[in-house]
Amino acid sequence: MDKIVLVTGGGSGIGAAIAGAFAERGCRVVIAGRDESKLVTAAESMAQNGAQLRAIACDVTRREQVRELRQRIQELWGDVQILVNNAGIASAVSFADMADETWDKTLETNLTGAYNCCKVFLPAMVKAKWGRIVNIASTTAKVGYSHVTAYTASKHGLLGLTRSLALETARVGVTVNAICPGYVDDERTRENARIMGENTGKGADAVLKLFAVAAPQNRLIDASEVAELACLIASPEMSGMTGQAINVDGGAVMQ
Repeated sequence: MDKIVLVTGGGSGIGAAIAGAFAERGCRVVIAGRDESKLVTAAESMAQNGAQLRAIACDVTRREQVRELRQRIQELWGDVQILVNNAGIASAVSFADMADETWDKTLETNLTGAYNCCKVFLPAMVKAKWGRIVNIASTTAKVGYSHVTAYTASKHGLLGLTRSLALETARVGVTVNAICPGYVDDERTRENARIMGENTGKGADAVLKLFAVAAPQNRLIDASEVAELACLIASPEMSGMTGQAINVDGGAVMQ
């Protein structure tokens, strides 16, 4: 699959796993994010296996930076053909204790950031009559979770964006889909478990076990499982799938 791929939030966790999976399939991959040192480290690690992978710092909440990112990728390889909107933040806090700033930043990153990238990179896909947009949502896009109000609202919004954009691009060769992971065994999940453990007095390990038992498979999801699905959805063979939101959650949410 020789395509030009952009993965936002690609420096670690799900994003890095997705970038690596596309690179292994022969794609030219750009990983973007705010932490340039983390991006460079991730890119160098994956490039050791011969992957064509570049790291470019970009804050997706800043529209001018997203436009600059498009220009740099065009100069490097050409137009982005597969966009993976993975950049996101999550904070575990009760609604009563949540600062307004937390709400604003979460919506700005998780929802508006994806909007910015779609707005900038979609036109070239439409012009080429081929493109794939994969939005990394969450099971919180479908059901409510306690202590993550802002995150849940942002992911519900991302799912709405996915479905509406899928309808508008259905006849121009572009597909738009979402992946809804459950609790993934990554830095974000462990940090939220630590915070919730401190707030409840249960401890991080106990909270992680609660996360795991929430799924019938009684386990956390590996980032590679999300990455494999992203590659499948973005493949040329899946041109008939659009507007879908697919769970990877060990059976936690069956809808």
